[in-house]
Amino acid sequence: MDEKTRVVVVGGGIMGLSAAWALTRRGERPLVLERFARGHTRGASHGATRNFNNAYVDPHYLDLLARAREGWDALGEPDGEPLLRLHGLVSHGSGAALGGTGGGLADIHAGLESRGIPAELLDPAEASRRWTGMRFDGTVLHSPDAGVVRAAVALRTLEQRITAAGGEVRWETPVGDVSQDTDGVRIRTAAGVIRAAVAVVTVGAWTPRMLPGIALPPLRVTEESPAHFAPRHPSTAWPSFNHFVSPGSWPANVYGMPGPGEGVKVGFHLVGDEVDPDARPFRTDAHAAALADYVAEWMPGLDPTTADPISCTYTSTPDEAFVLDRVGRIVVGAGFSGQGFKFAPGVGAVLADLAQDPSAQADPAFRLR
Repeated sequence: MDEKTRVVVVGGGIMGLSAAWALTRRGERPLVLERFARGHTRGASHGATRNFNNAYVDPHYLDLLARAREGWDALGEPDGEPLLRLHGLVSHGSGAALGGTGGGLADIHAGLESRGIPAELLDPAEASRRWTGMRFDGTVLHSPDAGVVRAAVALRTLEQRITAAGGEVRWETPVGDVSQDTDGVRIRTAAGVIRAAVAVVTVGAWTPRMLPGIALPPLRVTEESPAHFAPRHPSTAWPSFNHFVSPGSWPANVYGMPGPGEGVKVGFHLVGDEVDPDARPFRTDAHAAALADYVAEWMPGLDPTTADPISCTYTSTPDEAFVLDRVGRIVVGAGFSGQGFKFAPGVGAVLADLAQDPSAQADPAFRLR
């Protein structure tokens, strides 16, 4: 016999769990199906921390950021500490004026202030006095209301909230395919078929394979290899950071953040080789030399010889815009382009809107077109 439920979420990473939690806040009892085991490293949600970077100028991202912040705050302090560590974010570099963020630093500053998000513009000398471990490239935008998300704790907390509200998360439950007809959605698993009124599909790198009948934008899966570097002095204060580099000076823009017990994470944005997510080589040396050279030049408070590289994946759209839309009875969230984690509770709320109301629409920037 087919199993029946009202809402199924396919994919139990940060986006799927956020969507399921948002649905429970509206009275639903979603079933989440995740291919891999709890805590796996095959997708894009693992790790201790993720950047909570608010350096955006586009209204649709600032709107999504506001919804995300409400969600992060609503999740409370699961172990006596908030899920957001707000140690601040600094953004600098001449590349920002060329569109690296959708606008220059002054535009981002104005956009943040218009939303009541604290921000200030500093000269590089003042920034260097505050953060002695870094060098700065021109004017610096500082937002104290930014930092990192405690990623692993967030995943655990979301699962706990879902199950406490009557939902279910099934790990190690691969989904063969998702299809729809006039009666609803059919989800095929090894254990049988699950019928639902609506399905939310958040499977990251596997989205095109799961939804071959939906006209998605090209989704490029790359393996990225940031690294943690050891600080030279334990007492040095570290913010999260963006460096919008001059084109041609480095492989790509640079981001990073401190992680207690891990050092400071530094990485180039979107430079990795394209990979098959089922045959990922877990390579970490592709840009290791350039990254160490960057640290030596711009991060004097870090020891460039101490790189501890990690492997992660991006699933990116051509313009790096997210996909949040509904086609029939299938809701899709995809293409987060290496910048989605911070937005997860906001994304989950949008996906829940789409799942509950067929007439609901995400911002036009996020719709399939």
